[in-house]
Parts: sequence; C-alpha cells; structure tokens
Amino acid sequence: MEERKKRRKLNIKLPSFGRGRYVFTDKKHPEKGVLSAALGLISVATIVYAVILSYRNGGQAEAKYAVAVMFCLVYSIAGLVLGIMSRMERDIFKLFPNLGIILNVLALIWVGLLLYFSVL
Repeated sequence: MEERKKRRKLNIKLPSFGRGRYVFTDKKHPEKGVLSAALGLISVATIVYAVILSYRNGGQAEAKYAVAVMFCLVYSIAGLVLGIMSRMERDIFKLFPNLGIILNVLALIWVGLLLYFSVL
C-alpha cells in the first residue's frame, strides 16, 4: 500500500504486461527496395575493389576491372529504377528503398568520375 502511494507521488509508471505492449502494422519491406539496396551494395563494393586493385597495380587498370565497373553501371541503373519504383508504393517501410537509391546514385556518380578522370 505504501509503495503505491510513493509511486503516485513520484508519478512513476511501471511497464505493464498486458494491453498496449504490441504495435501491429500493415507496413512491409518491399522486395524491390531490398533488391535495389542489394544491387547498390554490390555495385559500390565492386567499384571500390576495382579501384583498390588498380591502385595496387600502379594505376594501370586491367580490362577485367573496366568490364566489372561497366557491369556495375548496369546494376546501378537497374537498382535506381527499382528503388524509385518501390519508393512510390504505399504503406511500406522506406529504409531499403532509400538505402538503395543512395547507394545506386553513389555508384553512378563514382562511375561517372572514373570515366571523366580516365579521359583526362
């Protein structure tokens, strides 16, 4: 009894083990968004790996690194399209579509910079 009075004075609420504990939602992670994030991650990782291997080779990029980066360009465009499509869906969690869009745009910018600096 005294414990209840103390809690009332301090206005402390203990967690209840009943109603109000769970939050149910109809939101889901869109499959296109997850695929977009995966393609973006693969693209960024492959570009970083190709740049590191070219740097270790004295700045001379082999043809296989260039082909890998061009495949990353295709993956990034596809991932960006999927990310934008999944972002337009309703009642979804937006983590993976946003992450996919960011990673794919980053990969596209990086490929563009690599192409620009290779011409110079």
